[in-house]
Amino acid sequence: MQRFQLISARGLFFANPRRLTVSAVAAAVVVAAFVPQWFKGGRTTDTALAQAAPKAAPTAPLSTASLQARFKTDIQPFLAKHCTDCHANGKAKGDFSLDPYKTLLTIQAAKEKWNHVGDVLRQKLMPPEEKPQPSQAEFDRVIQWISDATTFCDCSGPPDPGRVAIHRLNRNEYNNTVRDLLGVDFKPAADFPADDTGYGFDNIADVLTMSPLLAEKYLAAAEAIMESVIPTDNPYRSRVARYGETSFKPTGDSNAGSLFGRGDTSITHNFIVAGSYEVRLTGWHRKIDGENPKVQVKIAGQDMGVVELPGSRDKTVTTKLKITAPRGDQKITFTLINPKSIDIKEKNRKAVRSAVIENIEVEGPIGVAAPPPSSGYRRIFVAKPGQGGVTEEAAAKMVLQRFLGRAYRRPAANDEVESLLKLYKSARADKETFENSIRLCLTAVLVSPHFLFRVEVDPAQALAGDPNNPKPYAISDYELATRLSYFLWSSAPDDELMAAAGSGKLRDPAQLEAQVRRLLTDARAMSMVENFAGQWLELRNLEDYSPDPAFYPTFDSDLRAAMKRETELFFETIMKEDRSILELLTGEYTYVNERLAKHYGMSGIAGDQFRRVSLAGSKRAGFLTQASILTVTAMPTRTSPVKRGKYILENVLGTPPPPAPADVPPLSDKPKDVSSATLKIRLEEHRKDPNCAVCHIRMDGIGFTLENFDAIGRWRDKDGIFPIDSSGKMPEGTVLAGPDGLRRMLLARQSDFTSTMIRKMLTYSLGRGLEHNDQCAVKAIDAEVRAKGYKFSSLVLAIVKSAPFQQRRLLRPEEVRIRTEKSLDLQEKK
Repeated sequence: MQRFQLISARGLFFANPRRLTVSAVAAAVVVAAFVPQWFKGGRTTDTALAQAAPKAAPTAPLSTASLQARFKTDIQPFLAKHCTDCHANGKAKGDFSLDPYKTLLTIQAAKEKWNHVGDVLRQKLMPPEEKPQPSQAEFDRVIQWISDATTFCDCSGPPDPGRVAIHRLNRNEYNNTVRDLLGVDFKPAADFPADDTGYGFDNIADVLTMSPLLAEKYLAAAEAIMESVIPTDNPYRSRVARYGETSFKPTGDSNAGSLFGRGDTSITHNFIVAGSYEVRLTGWHRKIDGENPKVQVKIAGQDMGVVELPGSRDKTVTTKLKITAPRGDQKITFTLINPKSIDIKEKNRKAVRSAVIENIEVEGPIGVAAPPPSSGYRRIFVAKPGQGGVTEEAAAKMVLQRFLGRAYRRPAANDEVESLLKLYKSARADKETFENSIRLCLTAVLVSPHFLFRVEVDPAQALAGDPNNPKPYAISDYELATRLSYFLWSSAPDDELMAAAGSGKLRDPAQLEAQVRRLLTDARAMSMVENFAGQWLELRNLEDYSPDPAFYPTFDSDLRAAMKRETELFFETIMKEDRSILELLTGEYTYVNERLAKHYGMSGIAGDQFRRVSLAGSKRAGFLTQASILTVTAMPTRTSPVKRGKYILENVLGTPPPPAPADVPPLSDKPKDVSSATLKIRLEEHRKDPNCAVCHIRMDGIGFTLENFDAIGRWRDKDGIFPIDSSGKMPEGTVLAGPDGLRRMLLARQSDFTSTMIRKMLTYSLGRGLEHNDQCAVKAIDAEVRAKGYKFSSLVLAIVKSAPFQQRRLLRPEEVRIRTEKSLDLQEKK
């Protein structure tokens, strides 16, 4: 009966959200940058474009009106004469049509495509040779107009905040929100489907869709969460969790449950309480010399013991190990510690001692008594029948009203409370207890769209305005509080922030700044490190990266974890100590434990504890010379100047190269090729292909400056038998000498770096890709950050005070169509 009522309640809550209409959701379509079609050899380099730029005649000062006038007098006649035969009226040769682009707005919304049109015209790849050709003056006028239209943004009027689509909580946000709402310390979203990413982040509203599978996962998670907070029996009773191969995370040359000795496999298990547990491995083995495989078991890097796996392919066995585990989500790692291989000459192959784990069970906790009521329980039951003379219905209403306000991140509406009270009374009529009836209601809240989505409601005056000229409006204080907390904490506002919103004074500059600084110093701001820096700097990719153990035998899971922690602590220091963001490039300090210090060749560091060390006088400074970044930008068997150069262009300078041509083969890594010449010489051969040269000339010179660092971030002077040449030539002829030369170049282009970081952080804070009119906000934020000495807090505060963060508007009908087309383009790309 409970399950049936809950599904009914879920339908009620999804079908009747407050002011959440179908049309509003339809307007919240995916925003994605068009991927340009790179014709005939790709895009030219920045230098080549500058040299080939037309010397256009002086024009009137740029303005929206002048651009629109030139569009009518110069551009439309040119397109009609030279382009529409193949690219309009339903024709889309080369997968490009002019039909959607009738106005300046539509062209600016697709500026990546139109920048490419300008490149094609500049190189005179279009019109085709057999067609009538424009004069040079006509070419120049069109190319100049495209450049002006795609770069100009009129910042003289009121700022245009744009609009964010309705935002579903991603997995991290869901886990954190449940944690802060109820004190639940396990990760209920661990079993959810992976979140899609857009613009480099997984909190982009446009790609956070809702599938039937995810809806079912939400229901199961809600039931599990409420069972843990309002348990029907002893929450510490012993349970058995079973993990199959799909749950295993192998590294090195391990393959799911197969262990060969170079690498390991692991699972993540939630230990609901610290105590005794039993781990059971079921599997079989291949053994040599009569010796069974021995598997070492670790939890969070701590040795729990060794088990033997005596079974065979024909007869699996289960072996057990008693462990004492800490509370919470813990990584359990399984490593074969006695691998061996022998030659079987008659069959010209090797026999390998290995272990094959078919499944893993964790049982427990063993012998733990029921706990007292949890903090989450106490947060929920702010009233109970009979306490202080409160009636049962009054107590239920108090509990539901308070929980709704915290879960929905705004005061609950009367009709929402009454709907839940009806569900409560129905459960009580079925003889459920007070607590069980409340649990049913709160489970329904956790599957409501007002919990699962960050809903921002359009005011009546905005809905009644001119749809072709929508006016910006300020979001509510509660919506501002929600934006702020999910930006800095990836979680819901706490009581203090909600109180500030309720007072109506959150927008007061002093109040807002105080709240931002408070949130930044809170432990929950670690989410900025894990989620913003982790994705911008690609730290998350390190978990999936495994250098070839034949080339790098010292790399293991402990070193991987130490590498990641170093960069996290470095970024956290700049954030918590409010240092200059330029120190991300130049900071002459880092954090190491004994494992990482040995990797770097540092002495005098002992133990697992990380400590701050000076890098003054060394070859390292900033995050680009940290092992985490150097590893994720390498290949499994060697360094990659191409990947490292591309990484810096994209993530540091904000000038990503175009996608590589599909028909160009990768650089050969065959032993005979590797031993015959240096990597630099082999890449020079690769660049002789003109399809490769236009991009590699930008990437390789930057990447070569880091060539003294091997594929796992160690300093070296030789690559095999070849001395390292870490000089890199830039397109304009400048030569960068090693990491010091790279650092000097980046400091000379620090405005590119700060602009890139601003764009990345603004994208992350808004949960949407930046649009043409956001250029005005970026410029204003940049000026503010420069004036405040590049302090980390100045960047966050400037974003929080910006129009895109504090305001929004309705979409024009034309913009709805543009976003829909971009959504389809993104879906095709995926």
